[in-house]
Amino acid sequence: MPVTIEQLGPSHVGALRALLSRDLPHNLYLLGLMEEFGVVCGPERAPFRYMGRFSDTGELTATIFVGGNGGLLVPSASGLSHVSEIARKLVSQMPLRSCMGEKPLIDAMVQHFRVSPRFSQGQKLYSVSADDLGPFTNHSLRGATEADLKQLVPLAAAAVRDIFRRDPLSEDPQGFAVRVRQRVKSGRTYVLENQGRLIFKLDVGSRSQYGAELEGIYTVPDERNRGHATLCLGQISRFLLSSLPRLTLRVDESSRFTDVARKVGYLAGRAQRTVWA
Repeated sequence: MPVTIEQLGPSHVGALRALLSRDLPHNLYLLGLMEEFGVVCGPERAPFRYMGRFSDTGELTATIFVGGNGGLLVPSASGLSHVSEIARKLVSQMPLRSCMGEKPLIDAMVQHFRVSPRFSQGQKLYSVSADDLGPFTNHSLRGATEADLKQLVPLAAAAVRDIFRRDPLSEDPQGFAVRVRQRVKSGRTYVLENQGRLIFKLDVGSRSQYGAELEGIYTVPDERNRGHATLCLGQISRFLLSSLPRLTLRVDESSRFTDVARKVGYLAGRAQRTVWA
């Protein structure tokens, strides 16, 4: 039986879960996507698919999540050569618009697609379990509501500009506002309010029985260096870890937020990279 590259379907769910479970912290984002949206895209969802590499014995050895027509590619934490085989198959099917994952894998994908990234950010994947948490809490952190959207949409846009140096309100203002609203309605966004003003936010980007990945962590500039990020990260981590085994977050390697993550108890994992083409 030859090595094959093919789109995954309902019959592959068990194999995909087994593959991703081999390295839980580094596959947590994909596990969350799989559990929330499944393997096959429904008619009410934006298009996505999983492409998998099967060995000559029929074992699934690597996968790449494909959001839209190359809008987001996320490889599993698998062998470089196996991920590269899938990437070479995808090159003839779509352009690469963005990708994220372990740095060696993303480096290879950028080469295969022959893109010159407009944005590239090196990161570390930090993870934490309940036993590692420090004593940091802020009980004023709360779930965002639709009443917050007037402030939250520009706050979320500022977070994207700060982290990725892109302006989503210029690129797709209506679509971005819809995505912010969807996260609020699904209970994925948390905010800190001071005298009626939102000064801090974070999102639960991906969640499954295996854990959750946090993202979009942002403090407004005039409220920084006052401990909000440390206390709020500690608060949400303690809250989520009461029902989940682990949390992860991606931190820019040059960001001062690395000190915050370590203080709260997060431990650095392997190098990551996020690219916008």
